[in-house]
Amino acid sequence: MNAIKETFYISHGSPTLSIDESLPARKFLQSWGEKIFTQRPTSILVISGHWETDEPAVNAVHFCDTIYDFYGFPKPMYQLKYPAPGAPDLAKRVKQLLKASGFETVHEDTKRGLDHGAWVPLMLMYPEADIPVCQLSVQTHRDGTYHYEMGRALSPLKEEGILVIGSGSATHNLKAPRHEDGKMVPWAEEFDKWLEEALLSGRYEDVNHYEEKAPHAKLAHPWPDHFYPLHVAIGAAGDKSTAKLLHRSWSGGSLSYSSYRFTSKSG
Repeated sequence: MNAIKETFYISHGSPTLSIDESLPARKFLQSWGEKIFTQRPTSILVISGHWETDEPAVNAVHFCDTIYDFYGFPKPMYQLKYPAPGAPDLAKRVKQLLKASGFETVHEDTKRGLDHGAWVPLMLMYPEADIPVCQLSVQTHRDGTYHYEMGRALSPLKEEGILVIGSGSATHNLKAPRHEDGKMVPWAEEFDKWLEEALLSGRYEDVNHYEEKAPHAKLAHPWPDHFYPLHVAIGAAGDKSTAKLLHRSWSGGSLSYSSYRFTSKSG
């Protein structure tokens, strides 16, 4: 078993990433195994912004059904399948680590499959669907520090060859005005740039408190569901990790596909 030194935050943006060949983020994710992360993990833990629960929950299943948790999109999207094996042993390990770190209540869901925050990026990153996958939920009534500490509790998973991926969107305001002419909406661009500078300079505490520190925080994330997976990914990288921007592109001028790698200095 080879230890993994990195964790990742992937902006999956719109569900149309699954079929829209024109999106640069799609090409980025398709290059994953060749250019971004060549190591084969034993299993994958995905923290998705599309699974919100009151307390932490993992899906402990043997086979991952494909959940179509979106509406009004082109019919071909509802015909896509990502038949990855489940990872019930990983689910139990996640539960064990969280409870040992003070997260007293952790639920196991024995029926839930993969929502599109998991299967849309994974179908591009690992199209063979042959690596076991487990999902972990977010708690949107909590804060960034809570999710960062959740990630810290899960940092031993890297030593076990498990790939930890937070999946959300660096900006996520679907009701904001959009620009379809290629121009960036100023508030979104400013928030996205602040995030890059904070992460690359190691100001993780500022990111944990982004509501007070970041410009246009409430515009960028009216609801924190797509941002908290980032905090888990940062925490899971371990102390004194370094961040790198892997990809940046936009949809509609306000939906950011910025994605990051966090590398542990201690291995």
